[in-house]
Amino acid sequence: MSFQLLNIKLHRFPVVVFTAFLAIFLGYGVTPAHAAPQGALGLRECLERAMTHAPELGEAQADVELMSGKLSEAKGWRWPQVDVLGLIGPVPRARGNQVSSPDSINSTDLTWFSRADVLLIQPIYSFGKLSHAMSAATHGIEVEKARKEQKRNEIAVKVKEYYYGVLLARELKSLLAEVRDDLNDAKKKAQKLLEQNSENVEEADVFKLDAFGGEVEKYIAEANKGETLALSALKARIGLSPGEPLEIADGRLTRVADQLAPLDEYVAKAKDGRPEFVQVREGLKAREELVAGAKAARYPDFFLGATLSAADSPGRDRVNNPWVPDEFNHFWGGAALGLKWKLDFGITSAKISQEQAQYDRLISTKQFAEENIPLEVTKFYDEGVEAAAAIEATRKGYENSKKWAVTALANFDFGVGPAKDIFDALQQYAKMRAAYFQAVYDYNMSMANLARAVGKAE
Repeated sequence: MSFQLLNIKLHRFPVVVFTAFLAIFLGYGVTPAHAAPQGALGLRECLERAMTHAPELGEAQADVELMSGKLSEAKGWRWPQVDVLGLIGPVPRARGNQVSSPDSINSTDLTWFSRADVLLIQPIYSFGKLSHAMSAATHGIEVEKARKEQKRNEIAVKVKEYYYGVLLARELKSLLAEVRDDLNDAKKKAQKLLEQNSENVEEADVFKLDAFGGEVEKYIAEANKGETLALSALKARIGLSPGEPLEIADGRLTRVADQLAPLDEYVAKAKDGRPEFVQVREGLKAREELVAGAKAARYPDFFLGATLSAADSPGRDRVNNPWVPDEFNHFWGGAALGLKWKLDFGITSAKISQEQAQYDRLISTKQFAEENIPLEVTKFYDEGVEAAAAIEATRKGYENSKKWAVTALANFDFGVGPAKDIFDALQQYAKMRAAYFQAVYDYNMSMANLARAVGKAE
């Protein structure tokens, strides 16, 4: 939200207020209705409610749980896998033994059979395929947690923008009301002096005061609209419906207590704890494991296998000759050490290249972050320094212009000062007072953005 008040005249207030309205309106979102809060809400309570109701955090948490499921899946491959196959159906009768039988293999004299086969595979050694998959998923969970924290920081900045926006709109509305009251007093005095045929006032001065007052009334209406829009945006962000009441605990827009530390401290904090850096670090570790896992696919898997098969058919005689097995009437089993090796021509190499490309891409992302995030921290830091200086400068400006306005009004009241001095003084006072509130807002938002830039915006 940028009001650009330092270079404006009072007659440009509509552009100023509209800019504020637009910034607030663009942040408006629709969230489900919830019970109205008890009592006024401060910034901390608004932040807490926003974190509770933000759908973005629900999506981010789902991604964390999805990655946790992949870790569980990877761990599950360490344990035995059992395949069970059951069959039941018709089969030709078979009487006699392995030497002679009165029945034919194509006999239409049918009977029934039932069969069950169980195959158990216990992985023993996979050249790191399982361990790499588990490690990649573990780092993937940290990536998703950091992404969720990034969302929290972004939401916190938005809540602060709307919260301070409400206070800024109210300060502007109060300022305009003050100017209106001064104009009304001046108008009454001008009419009185005009009735007394004072040489210090002309009928045109009354018209000018009326015109100026009408313009101020217009701006007050727009300020009321801005307050309404800002409140609506804040309600939507913290989970209230448009019709639910919301009382703001702070009555005035004041500078936050945060004091700027040396810039190097903020840059160091960003590199250590900013969620984007955490995502890159953990993502690189995950990609390393995936590349190693893809390379491990070139090697075989060793396992312990066991099988058990049982079949029964009441219309077939059992044959015990090991050289003549009967698939429909038997009971056998066994165990063995096994080897499974899948060889291909180029497929595994292509998968390794794909994983390596993803790793290299993340290296470039890391370089980009290392170069640009410190620049972002510096930007918000400099904005905070500039806003702090502007607060002090504009405070002196509006205090002196207020004295000027009081003097101009007093001189006019005594009939020794022209009405033009009132216009000039009130115009300068309004400009400097509005610029002061803008500087306070800018400082507060620079602190909010700086906190997000180092990784902790709440």
